[in-house]
Amino acid sequence: MTTVDNLFDDGAEHFERFAPALWNTMGNAVVAAADLQIGQSVLDACCGSGASTIPAAQVVGPDARVDAVDLSAGLLALAAAKASALGLDAVNFTKADVSVWAAEQTYDAVLCCYGLFFLPDMAAGARHLASQLRSGGKLAISTWQDGAHEPFVSLLREACFEEQPGLRGAPVPPPLRQMAEISSVEKLHSFLETVGFGSIEVHTAPLQIPLDADLAWTLVLGTGYRFLLPPDTAGRERVRSRFMEKLGDEPTLNADSLIAVAIRE
Repeated sequence: MTTVDNLFDDGAEHFERFAPALWNTMGNAVVAAADLQIGQSVLDACCGSGASTIPAAQVVGPDARVDAVDLSAGLLALAAAKASALGLDAVNFTKADVSVWAAEQTYDAVLCCYGLFFLPDMAAGARHLASQLRSGGKLAISTWQDGAHEPFVSLLREACFEEQPGLRGAPVPPPLRQMAEISSVEKLHSFLETVGFGSIEVHTAPLQIPLDADLAWTLVLGTGYRFLLPPDTAGRERVRSRFMEKLGDEPTLNADSLIAVAIRE
């Protein structure tokens, strides 16, 4: 059975290839929005390959507590290798479900880049993250804005449906449903308020990324879109061929995002 953790283990190399184009840019943006200070303690929830972990650790300094938690051992290994190469040896990497994992001490800041909607129950998970913050502690997150990844995802789904007609009409996967629940400034602000945060600021982060065929397919293989693909190699190749034809020449990925910062009251 394919789960979120082994999906990202299988796709870790592809996920990382997209880091310079997207993950690192937005990881830095979330860390900047969090306005971290030297010595502050930080939890990076759903840390992936370290796009926000690394800049956070660099800002708070070598004596600060930085914990990075993710379900994917493959992505954690990549993040740990980066931290080691940069001499950030104090960062702690843990394979766990961050929606239930808890530290012994609270944090000054919790970061979560494009991970909130992957939690089994997004609202319960967000409340748990709030519990990891000291009173007055700060949550900084990124998520996708309405219209992000279009027409990329619609074209991919169509190519997958042509290969696997039975997928048409299938229930929307929970991560996609939860993603839609926080996909506008108003929705994200309301969600964070509902789960107990105050002093909430939500900003748009427009981003357009030029693609070529290899980079487009890398995004598919390295993210949750991998769930759509048929299990056999031949079927995947047929989907890829159809998808590239639909995508056309010189495609651009709409990666418009939202960045929110909120305070635990």
